[in-house]
Amino acid sequence: MINAAVFASGEGTNAENLFKFFVNDSRIKIKLVVTNKDNAGVIARAEKYKKNVQIISKESLENYTTQFIEFLKVEKIDLIILAGFLLKIPHQFVKEFPNKIINIHPALLPKYGGKGMYGHKVHAAVLENKEKESGITIHLVNEEYDKGEIILQQKCEILQEDTIESLSQKIQKLEYEHFPKAIERFL
Repeated sequence: MINAAVFASGEGTNAENLFKFFVNDSRIKIKLVVTNKDNAGVIARAEKYKKNVQIISKESLENYTTQFIEFLKVEKIDLIILAGFLLKIPHQFVKEFPNKIINIHPALLPKYGGKGMYGHKVHAAVLENKEKESGITIHLVNEEYDKGEIILQQKCEILQEDTIESLSQKIQKLEYEHFPKAIERFL
């Protein structure tokens, strides 16, 4: 069985979707939730599903990387799933978990990726540039923001009347449907 840790910074809707999807799957156990915000919505969602929660600051992640990696090894974590985690993963993680860190991004990479491009900021940029389509990219994590090998992309059409909120809803629908399926490829 694969032991997974979900890293999330926000509300945790993608994390909760994964908890539900894999609840009875004998191939994977989501054992741990890691967040960098002590008031993140993902904490309540994790507790609802009886997941252990670890809160780690940006400074701790950067300055105590080796210790945190050791903690994950003690917890027997095999796979790290980034579900809206807004901190850059230190290169030591990439080295210790090669091809075992998966991220979901709310745009069709390589467009609209990189530092500071997340959530509504991505959707605003997509709409401002009058793109005809957007979507999601699920990819492996490497040392650069949003540059890892693409596992899966799914698209949605952008209508002239779309707003940041309506585009966000389309993107979330794609995330909920396809993120668990992409993770299944690693099981």
